[in-house]
Amino acid sequence: MADNNEPVFQIQRVYMKEASLEQPNSPAILLEQEQPTVDIQLGVEAQQAADGMFEVAVTATVTTKLKDRTVFLVEVKQAGIFEIRNIPADQMQAVMGIACPQIVYPYLRGNVSDLVTRAGFPPVHLAEINFQAMYEQQQQTQQASGQTSGIITSA
Repeated sequence: MADNNEPVFQIQRVYMKEASLEQPNSPAILLEQEQPTVDIQLGVEAQQAADGMFEVAVTATVTTKLKDRTVFLVEVKQAGIFEIRNIPADQMQAVMGIACPQIVYPYLRGNVSDLVTRAGFPPVHLAEINFQAMYEQQQQTQQASGQTSGIITSA
């Protein structure tokens, strides 16, 4: 890399950081004929990994239930390592809260769908996410409560 002040934004690696699947009421619940309810929670977090290197992770938690019994619970954390240099400080949070999650999220969607399918269930297709709107909402919430945090989360 040349020693200059040109902005740098490069993907170093995208990887599945964590995955878990639980079927606590199997096999009995698999014989039920009712449609389960599905709850999906998303979260985004960012942290500095090294000088100019940042890890941004997007987590999806999918819970399906029949009445009060869990059919399955899937949690996948997909992460990316990004080299980000010479970006103005006031833009760094937006880059890590919008641009990076947009790159990581398609991998997360595929891994969640694959894990659920391999467990023997119909695939769960996570909807497209507008990370800019999610980021702006989170910023407004933080401003209203007076918080300033380098970690972004949303449900």
